[in-house]
Amino acid sequence: MTVQASENSSRRGRRSSTMGGMPVNDMPWWRWRSNVRSALHMLSDPGFQRDVWLAGVDGYGDVTDAVYRLVEDTWLDHWSAEKYVGTIFRDAQEAALVDTAVLRVLRIMHQVGPDAPVAAYLEHEAWPEAVRAAREAHVRLAAGDGEDPDTAPRSLDVLQIMTRSA
Repeated sequence: MTVQASENSSRRGRRSSTMGGMPVNDMPWWRWRSNVRSALHMLSDPGFQRDVWLAGVDGYGDVTDAVYRLVEDTWLDHWSAEKYVGTIFRDAQEAALVDTAVLRVLRIMHQVGPDAPVAAYLEHEAWPEAVRAAREAHVRLAAGDGEDPDTAPRSLDVLQIMTRSA
């Protein structure tokens, strides 16, 4: 279900900014969607993980930051993404893919610990499967928002600007 802003919205007389040509706020809880998408994007890209996280590049957080962005507001570590169909997720397929990714990543986080170095995650035997699940969810959500899933992940500063500005 897609919810669109009314032409006569009570919001200050202008349409929202866009993300890839789609209104950033076409979903009621689009800020949460943006955080989930950001986390999935970073968790789904092995090149990014190697070149940014493993290399210690500033501005993108680390694996733990991504996991917290994924579950912090949504509580996806406590219940199914299905609960958010129509508010954060467009349909049951998006929700199911997100649930799979969350479960795989959280299982690894619980095994290696939230304060483990990035290498502990990347070297975990189940990490490739977690990356694959995150990629499937990321691609589906990016397509739903009209974005190219293969662009580089945005920095946390850019994410903050996007979620604050619309």
